[in-house]
Amino acid sequence: MPVLRVALAQTNPRLGDFSANSAEILSHVRSAFEAGADLVAFPEMAITGYPIEDLARRPDFLKRSREAVDALAERIASAGHGSIPVIVGFPSGPVSAAPADGNPHAIAHNSAAVLQEGRVIGVYHKRHLPNYSVFDEYRNFVPGTGTAVVHVAGVDVGLAICEDVWQDNGPLDDLAAGHPGLVVVINGSPFERDKDDVRLPLIARQAEKLNAHIAYVNLVGGQDDLVFDGDSFVVSNGGRLIARSPRFAEHLLIVDMDLPEAQLDRRAQIKNLALIETETPVRRHIPLTAPLISEPNPDSREQVWNALVLGLRDYVNKNGFPSVVLGLSGGIDSAVCAAIAVDALGADRVFGVSMPSQWSSDHSRSDADDLAERLSVHLRTEAIAGMVQPVEEQLGLSAVAAENLQARMRGVILMGLSNAEGHLVLTTGNKTEIAVGYSTIYGDSVGGFAPIKDVPKTLVWDLARWRNEIAESAGLVAPIPENSITKPPSAELRPGQVDQDTLPEYDVLDSILDAYITHNRSRDEVISLGFDPQTVDRVIVLVDRAEWKRRQGAIGPKISEMAFGRDRRLPITSRA
Repeated sequence: MPVLRVALAQTNPRLGDFSANSAEILSHVRSAFEAGADLVAFPEMAITGYPIEDLARRPDFLKRSREAVDALAERIASAGHGSIPVIVGFPSGPVSAAPADGNPHAIAHNSAAVLQEGRVIGVYHKRHLPNYSVFDEYRNFVPGTGTAVVHVAGVDVGLAICEDVWQDNGPLDDLAAGHPGLVVVINGSPFERDKDDVRLPLIARQAEKLNAHIAYVNLVGGQDDLVFDGDSFVVSNGGRLIARSPRFAEHLLIVDMDLPEAQLDRRAQIKNLALIETETPVRRHIPLTAPLISEPNPDSREQVWNALVLGLRDYVNKNGFPSVVLGLSGGIDSAVCAAIAVDALGADRVFGVSMPSQWSSDHSRSDADDLAERLSVHLRTEAIAGMVQPVEEQLGLSAVAAENLQARMRGVILMGLSNAEGHLVLTTGNKTEIAVGYSTIYGDSVGGFAPIKDVPKTLVWDLARWRNEIAESAGLVAPIPENSITKPPSAELRPGQVDQDTLPEYDVLDSILDAYITHNRSRDEVISLGFDPQTVDRVIVLVDRAEWKRRQGAIGPKISEMAFGRDRRLPITSRA
């Protein structure tokens, strides 16, 4: 049986930066070539970044995409590595005629190009276009209709793109007729908490069904509100995990596979086959060490933390912000956000602002000071009482209006510092508060990025405890003060205020929200789970009324299967 050495390059593209993305691809091709690989594959849309959204409707963007792919092929050959076939994802088009299937306004394919000897020798177009959750591919792409096999060193290698392998009666079923030894799947699959419980088993079942090895290569990095976790891997034709890349980091995974020779007489049975013949010379393989199998940590808190850190880091760096600024209240949410920011950017790029009011407790101020010292971040104090009083008196504000004014003055301070010093403002609201509207619009909701927007309050506490445990186990100072974790949460906008004055206990509230929002259960179905009907009714009213606030909120990293934003789209004006 032939031994095929395959390299999977888990890359982190910057969307629209053709030059930088091509340079990164070339670097990995060089490494794969030097390691004696017979084939190297890059993720979905590796040349552009993903998702490109309505950029797929711009003919000039598609033209630049194809030019970048052509130029990349030439650069690889000029560097002396042209003999190695390279699979790279890119948007192709514009199509020459209106599509027979799909959106009639779409002009692009989501494609995989095969490069060798300085040119594009074949292209495969994604057939199944996801149109759920965060995906709008039906809106922006034309579905492909064919199948593709790359003949490499005596082995037939089938091609598929992401959603193609999640659907029955698709490319894999068509490829099965030709008995390929390997299928390479290029992906742009975003992170979700515990998604690994679904992704790997699915690919393993497909490999068993197809009786072929499957190599799965995925993007890594943050793109707006999405985080791609990498987690590229190879499974055998029996569904056994052979090798796996680490999560949340760029990586080149190189694997030797004993694969059957191409069954030339079976190819004719593959529907709409495009055969891509390569001219791979026989090259002596450098012996590999045992293949890497990077097992994900079973503690999902670590996965979530790493996703939040990567999402924030890439949003800040890819958008060119020098630093971030956030309010430090001494509470759990701002403490966790600050710790995430330090892990993402380093303490010197994190600026905290303590903004005490006349109602701020002594422990809130001392907890903020303690946090800043533990994290070694910049801290300044800007008291708000002198700003609040004249406005409050001039407008005659009292009660809730006066409370909200305090939050809005804090927003003014943060945005003023952002404008003056160039920081990105981080808003520290968690998913629970955002769900029920427990925030002041244009006040504590002010910010350009929300690190814990998709993190329920109970998980915020869990993450804080986990981060402290990790630090202490390494002999380091716990980053988050214990008092921030244990004290009752409060907005401190009036004397003695705590969150539970107006909200149910957070463990109850998060459970109701999970049923109503994540699992889309009706009122009666939520009540049937054992919750108090009056509490359920109150929570549902709060959630539904807060839609107008959510529409104006900052984006933040998606970590759940139902995040606010692209996942959940409801009308603001509604009596449903």
